Amino acid sequence: MAQSNGVKNQTSAQELPTISDIQDPVASEAQGELVADVQDIDGILNSLKTLLSSVEKLQKIRQEVGDVKPLIGRMLDGELMAGEELEQLKTGVSGLSRLIRAYSDHQAALAKAQPARNLLDQVLQRFRLL
Repeated sequence: MAQSNGVKNQTSAQELPTISDIQDPVASEAQGELVADVQDIDGILNSLKTLLSSVEKLQKIRQEVGDVKPLIGRMLDGELMAGEELEQLKTGVSGLSRLIRAYSDHQAALAKAQPARNLLDQVLQRFRLL
């Protein structure tokens, strides 16, 4: 009466599935995408902050430099300047290099922040604000 069942022996020889084997692969993939999406969103928001900072810096430098073009034009025409005009010209010329660097930084930040357009459209459509 003590006969062994062939099915019973097969089951004991097989490995039992683990919890990670049972986990839904679609849910795991969705969770991974969610983490990636959150990281993407954080990156996009950081790039927007960088762009805003570069705009503020560019505007500040533009105000500091002022309208230096007429003074530079006069200097290039060979006119000699002294006093306040000369100081304004010095400030303007040194500010031009800062302005060029700030403009370059602004262009780089602008290019990096372009994915924010798609995110903004998605958010507005999701909340039906568009």
